[in-house]
Amino acid sequence: MKQMMMMGLLFGAMTGGCADERDGVFNFKVGQWDVFLIVESQRAGNAGILVGAGESVLSRYIPAGGFQHSANAVLIKAPGQNILIDTGTGAGGVVIDKIKALGVQPEQVDAILITHLHGDHFGSLQSGGRAVFPNAKIYISNRELEYFTKTNVNQGAVSALAPYSSRTVTFEPPALTSSGQGLPEILPGIKAIAAYGHTPGHTIFQIENGNAKLLIIGDLLHVALVQFPLPDISATYDMDQGVSASVRRQVLDYAARNRIPVAGMHIVYPGIGTVETDGSGFKFTPAR
Repeated sequence: MKQMMMMGLLFGAMTGGCADERDGVFNFKVGQWDVFLIVESQRAGNAGILVGAGESVLSRYIPAGGFQHSANAVLIKAPGQNILIDTGTGAGGVVIDKIKALGVQPEQVDAILITHLHGDHFGSLQSGGRAVFPNAKIYISNRELEYFTKTNVNQGAVSALAPYSSRTVTFEPPALTSSGQGLPEILPGIKAIAAYGHTPGHTIFQIENGNAKLLIIGDLLHVALVQFPLPDISATYDMDQGVSASVRRQVLDYAARNRIPVAGMHIVYPGIGTVETDGSGFKFTPAR
């Protein structure tokens, strides 16, 4: 029995592992880095947000009892730095409490990468007009920042970013290539990739350490049960549904061909897994 337990622990360490789904935190290793997918909330999903998904599609892919929708953030613990990718809505201080439970205080977060400026991705940045992460720099694509703070102002985003005005770093993420070669780093071991369509500056991030990689795909999809096998179906939340569908297929194909695991902000626990081609679509296998 003791030997079996030790083998189980070793297997968990090799594949990622996690304390428990009820904790809403899944630990995944990328080389020597610890990546934690943090579930802020999980609720009943709504397939009605899918555009053009008829009854035949829904009956095939959506269980009769319904499905769950998750809102996630990602914490990366690397030597000498703690990095957040998105921060959730901020409701109930869940994300903050969970990163504290992982041994990281808000003032110990060095960088926060924002995939896009919808409220469920930046909500924990400020409280009462003060920065929740007083020492963090904010990294966001210039196109996303320009659109939501100047062109089509999202006042929530403006308020959330205000305490970080002197610590906001903008960049222009390049388009994804078939091999992923030539992508510049915005931080050591982290590359930004343009994944426009959901929003004008929606950005995904490739994490690399040693020979290991993980692709943080943000809001590339919202209903995983349908959009992995049928990536051409977009959601009403996607501002440019045609571009979003094209980018979704491109990114999933890249992940499948290069055997890079993916993590999504709306994929239910564990929120991380592998992608492989399956007919004209893709199959997602959750990590263990």
